[in-house]
Amino acid sequence: MAIGRPVSLTSNVASKTISVTATASQTLFTVTGGYRINQVAVFRNGVRLADGSDFTARDGATVTLLSAASAGDVLEFQIFDDFRVADAIINASAEQTINGNLTVTGTVTGSTVTGAAIGISSAGTVVGAAKTLNFIGTGNTFAMSGDTVNISIAGGGGGGGLGTAIAYETSSDASPFSYIDRYAKVSENMIFNTTTAGLNTSIVVSVIPNIEINSGVAVTVGAGKTMIIDVLQIGDL
Repeated sequence: MAIGRPVSLTSNVASKTISVTATASQTLFTVTGGYRINQVAVFRNGVRLADGSDFTARDGATVTLLSAASAGDVLEFQIFDDFRVADAIINASAEQTINGNLTVTGTVTGSTVTGAAIGISSAGTVVGAAKTLNFIGTGNTFAMSGDTVNISIAGGGGGGGLGTAIAYETSSDASPFSYIDRYAKVSENMIFNTTTAGLNTSIVVSVIPNIEINSGVAVTVGAGKTMIIDVLQIGDL
């Protein structure tokens, strides 16, 4: 067992121990691989020596005993390396690789981010990529489906006006015509309030002449909201 204050290391500190056997009256010892100045502990036959009182180590390569060793004395040099953390981010490093997942709880700022683009698809066909999706206007919703964001855009899609667009026969492009169903069903509870139908007084409208509400389903019109069915009076046509 070594005599003297033991050396305690954490898992993040690298160290190595080099042992040599002294010859008679030897004072100068070369440490294989060198050491960092002030980062070496010296033991003589298991007893830790004091830097400056028992030895000097100032050149990063050799250790000099102030009292000569006897033949057969065992000198141990315990060398401490730099603090290291696996896969650490190195300051001012040109390139580096981090193995495994990287979790950031704050904000990541950079001029170029590779691999962070969002693929944009239309009807299942990839049309491009972007870093940001910006939803403009009301009635736009999105839902997560695995790694995919399904985006729903409310409102008419016809080139000729309200309703659902009618595509050309030979392509999926919208023609100048659209259609409006005569009947539609409400199958889930709904409430028109400041969360779903505008922050202020507003009018909730439908262009469909006949709205059927399933049994057991409630449609609630909140304060300041007015609901109008068949706002275009299509049912009179």
